[in-house]
Order: sequence, then structure tokens, then C-alpha cells
Amino acid sequence: MNTYLQIHPKDNVLVALQDLPAGQQIQFNGSTIQLKQNVPAKHKFPLKPLNAGDPVLMYGVLVGKAVTPIQEGEPITVKNLQHDANAFHEKDSSMEWQKPDVSRWQGKTFNGYHREDGQVGTRNYWLVIPMVFCENRNVGVIKTAFEKGLGFAPTEVYNEQVADLVDLYKSGKLDAIKDYKAEEAVKTAKRNPVFPNIDGVKFLIHEGGCGGTRQDSDALCALLAGYIHHPNVAGATVLSLGCQHAQVSILQQSLKKLNPNFSKPVLVYEQQTSGSEFNMLSNAIKDTFLALVEANKLERRPAPLSKVVIGLECGGSDGFSGISANPAIGHTSDLLVALGGTTILSEFPELCGVEQELINRCEDDTTADKFITIMRAYESQAQMVGSGFHMNPSPGNIKDGLITDAIKSAGAAKKGGTSPVKDVLDYTEYVTKPGLNLLCTPGNDVESTSAEVGSGASVVLFTTGLGTPTGNPIAPVVKLSTNSRLAQRMPDIIDIDTGSIISGQKTIEQMGEDILDFVVRVASGEIRTKAEELHQDDFIPWKRGVSL
Repeated sequence: MNTYLQIHPKDNVLVALQDLPAGQQIQFNGSTIQLKQNVPAKHKFPLKPLNAGDPVLMYGVLVGKAVTPIQEGEPITVKNLQHDANAFHEKDSSMEWQKPDVSRWQGKTFNGYHREDGQVGTRNYWLVIPMVFCENRNVGVIKTAFEKGLGFAPTEVYNEQVADLVDLYKSGKLDAIKDYKAEEAVKTAKRNPVFPNIDGVKFLIHEGGCGGTRQDSDALCALLAGYIHHPNVAGATVLSLGCQHAQVSILQQSLKKLNPNFSKPVLVYEQQTSGSEFNMLSNAIKDTFLALVEANKLERRPAPLSKVVIGLECGGSDGFSGISANPAIGHTSDLLVALGGTTILSEFPELCGVEQELINRCEDDTTADKFITIMRAYESQAQMVGSGFHMNPSPGNIKDGLITDAIKSAGAAKKGGTSPVKDVLDYTEYVTKPGLNLLCTPGNDVESTSAEVGSGASVVLFTTGLGTPTGNPIAPVVKLSTNSRLAQRMPDIIDIDTGSIISGQKTIEQMGEDILDFVVRVASGEIRTKAEELHQDDFIPWKRGVSL
């Protein structure tokens, strides 16, 4: 196994692939570099001495500048490096894309749920949605009723532990409580005996709909409409208080905008005109049950891989993200695009410094100009509230080698592979063009994943170097570890380990191919992701201008 790596020939730093001790001599391109200090795995050290103000290059792009002199072999840290990135401008060149060989997948299908509008889902869910946070409690009542009544509720293993502890306490066995060790339950995929063709009833609890700006409420309605329109959804039950900003009429307009011929069942209940909470909830439960009877009639049928829409996401990133998992799913994206499928790359703050490459990958000037406009507006809004893209890396990111936003971004952008950018979408806009799409979202994991699914992603590939348990209510989220140590430490959340790229056992291309095969099985319902097994249904709408 190599102990260090130069990612791009232009780079003036090396990345430690394992912990390197002070004093170790590194042989590189005929030169010897002696490490001045310990260099932890995932961190960087320069090939030659750097003076204050000198640029630092990684992935072939500017990722920062030295603020103090840095000796060759000295670790790069937040104390000697600050964020810097190349400026961007209008499209000034075009690209010739070399499509990967996809012959082994030609004619291959997945088994999905075919909708009337031509979309094909990877799951079949019914949604229950509150228009405003005031209805969250009522949604919770319906959640308890349907999950327990239909057998979709998770195993109550922790309830059983508390019951055991209560029994010991009542028996006066306090010492036994101290020594009590719970046994982990064996998880088995459950199929509902009442509605075998329905994967579950899902609930989009949120804290919006009123009290914020009208723009926030309009965006919420557009996002909720994207979820109802989504191919993984058969229909929805909507609870409205009545007086909130996020009116049902706005939701209906958003649905018509997505599809003028929208025909899915949407059951609406307004509490302020229902007479009583009991009447509203009883009617909602009865009508939803009847709707589930109809939704259960849909069965999986073969569909071409071009009908799959993959969201490309990362969270809890580390210094290996841009070397292993991110470029691996980038190759998966290229494979799917070559097959006529669709992928979505989001997290605009994490494209800082690689904008020009993406601009030049845009298929035309109109698409490129839209990307430029959205990026500049977003950065301006962040600066107006005293922030900026340079403040994006989290403490965990920094600890594991992502010292500047440009370093983080250069690695994060690898998720988008090498294919042309077919379209640029603002927040809540829905995908309509096959190929790679750029979607404006914050870098926050859950806000971004929620947005990708709201824009049509039917499967999400989520890379993580530190361990992020997130999932989504309606789309399976495949979790990929950047390193094998994480996969071994947190096996209950990781679906695929890409650490074999770091160890040299697999190439990025081989791993990308394996991931596509895994996606086909997930899309067909043959595999439930770890997030699905954990019932990890995270959903956070973006209050624009507030989050990075």
C-alpha cells in the first residue's frame, strides 16, 4: 500500500494515506522529503518550502494560500493555510466527453413502479404531510396509528430494554440493573401482510409553513409538491390548519406547475373547518386506508436503467472523500449518464473553487449563465449575514484534513464525474433533462439530501468519511464509507466500503461499477439500505439565506 499520494500532477502537496511519523523520509520524483512533524492520515504536507502568500494546489486547482512560511514535510494546518480559490467567469471553452464503456449494462433493467406520467419509482410509499408545524402532533397521531396498525413500525427493542429494567427495579434488584446488558435484536426485512406492494406510509414533519417569510412558505410548498410528484410516491394525505402562510392552494399550484395533468390522489383535511380534531383524523385515516388499497394494486415491472435518477451527496467528509468514495460515485454517475439516466449534484457552497470547470462543462451558455447567477447570488447572501463559503467546513471536516472550503469543494465536486452538465436547477426545481444536473442547495447534509429527493432523485448515493446516519423518508440512501476503518467501526450505517481504493485493491472505475450494480439491486427492492433498516427518515426544508 502506498503511504502518500499526489492527487494531480499540478499539486504542490502530498496527502498522507496513513499516519506518517516525524523524521520519516519520503521519496518522490527523485527527491527526498523528511517529515518535520507527525502527519496524520488524510492530512497534507508540501513538496517544497512555501512562503507566506504562496498558493497551495490540490486536485490541480487553487485551494488556499500560506499565511506563514511552511517547510517541506511540515503538516498543513489551519494555522499556516487560509482559504483561497480561483475566480470564475463566463463559459470560455467546451469539452469533449469520453463516455465510459457501458456495454455490460446495455439492455439491463430494474424492477420499479411505473407511474402514469412516465416516471418509474424505486419504492412505493404513501405520504402524510402537514402544511404547517401546527399539524405536527396530528400527523404524529396518524403515524402511530398506521405504523402500528399496518406493521410498518420499527422493532421496539429499546422499549423492551426499559421493560426489563422496570421489572428489575420492582424486584429491588438495583445491582442487576448496573450489570444489565441488552442483546441486539436481529433485524429482518419486513413485508407488510396487508399491503405487500406498499413500502410504507411516510411522514414529512417540519417546522415551517408560517411565521417566516412568504418566500420560505412558497419554497416549502414547492418542495412538498416535488415529494408528492416523486415516482416513489403513490399519493398523499395533507393536513392543514387553515390560516397559515403555506396554503393548500399554493401546494396545488406547485403540483400543476410540475405536471399540468397531475392525477395522483391528494387527500386534504383542514382542521379549522373540520368541527373537531377527532372527526378530521378519523376521516383522514379512513380515506387514507382506502387509498392504500388502490396503491397496493401497483406492482414492480422491468424498466430501463435510464429511468433511475441518482442524487450525489456527501456528509461527514474527510481527507479521503475526494480520493475514494467521491470519485467512485462520480464514475457511477458517468456510467448512468452514458446509459441515458439522470444524476443530481448539489451543495453549491462545496463547489467553491471548481466553478470554472463546471461552467465549461455546461452544455450551452444559457445553462452556464444560470449557474453563475445562482452561485454569485448565494455567496452574496451569505456575506450579507456575516458569513461566506469559506466558513463551510465543520470542525470534523477540519480535524480530518479538509482545512479550507476549497479543499473540501475540490474533493466534493468529484461526485459529479466528468460528464457534461445538462441543466442547472434552482432550489425546488425538478429534473427534466437526462444527464448530470446541478441543483442549488446548502452544504448541510440533510437539507441537501431533502432537496435532491424533492427534485426527483429516486436513489441517493451518500459518501461519508466520519460516519453520518442520515436517510430520507421516500428515497433509499446508500451510505458509502471513504475508508475501511469507518466501515468496520460503524457497520450498522455503512452499505459500501470504498476503502479498497485507498489500499490499492480496487480502482476508482472498478468501485464505480460495483456501486452501479448495487444501485440496480436497491432500485429493484432486492436490497434495503442500512438507513431504511434504521427507519432514518430525515427531512429538513431549506430556509434560504439562513443555512450554509
